[in-house]
Amino acid sequence: MHPQARDTASPYHETELSGPTLRRETLLVLALSLGASAVSSLISFTGSLTEPGGLADQAAQLNSSQAPDRPWLDLAWQLFGIATALVPVALVAHLLAREGAGGLRAVGLDLRRPGFDLGRGTGVAAVIGGTGLLLYLGAQAAGFSLTVVPENLPEVWWKIPVLIASAVQNSVVEEVIVLGYLLRRLDQSGWTPLAALAASAGLRGSYHLYQGIGGFIGNMVMGVLFVLLYRRWGRIGPLVAAHALIDIVAFVGYALLAGKVSWLPTA
Repeated sequence: MHPQARDTASPYHETELSGPTLRRETLLVLALSLGASAVSSLISFTGSLTEPGGLADQAAQLNSSQAPDRPWLDLAWQLFGIATALVPVALVAHLLAREGAGGLRAVGLDLRRPGFDLGRGTGVAAVIGGTGLLLYLGAQAAGFSLTVVPENLPEVWWKIPVLIASAVQNSVVEEVIVLGYLLRRLDQSGWTPLAALAASAGLRGSYHLYQGIGGFIGNMVMGVLFVLLYRRWGRIGPLVAAHALIDIVAFVGYALLAGKVSWLPTA
């Protein structure tokens, strides 16, 4: 093989992407993932606003049974949903690898610093989790939020493992796409740090709008904090850990406490 042909054949060198290519790619990734979720959430919220009664009288169901009274079929659907939700993350990893950036390592999702990621993530989760719960309870009592039902699965052996897997899936999808990938592409497109922060936090709030105004505002605030921490640490690993811990406590905690404590709203 001619030396020049060998040098030009490899696609795995650092690649400079044009502005139009960056915009098209970003829009396509969002359309296959959280951008579509944002549109769906807006439609859902519009429906809730036009429904008779207040928002607090309605429920937003998460992790619901797909085949009641058929636990093995239900488990298959749950695992299928978790796996297919991760496909956009695989797409992002492929795009970053093809770019020559090293896949998800480029946004700090790897095993290089597990202690740092888990330690910082636990601290962030403790602060945001408690504050978020208080905000949700206040918004729900004031009528600005639907009653969020984190899980409605049957009492079967796989319930808790599926809830944990769902929480991890949520955290990986959201932080890889709305934090690591989106900020990288907006930076490459010449957006200012403030504009990129607003876009990332606004998108995070918008796909939680199905929960009501409280969910929208609370997740926007969380999005601002996560962007600032990501800029400081240069890794999404701690924020994936924090998000996963927050959702695990919410999902599993609801499964254990719903109907047993008076302060936790139930549908």
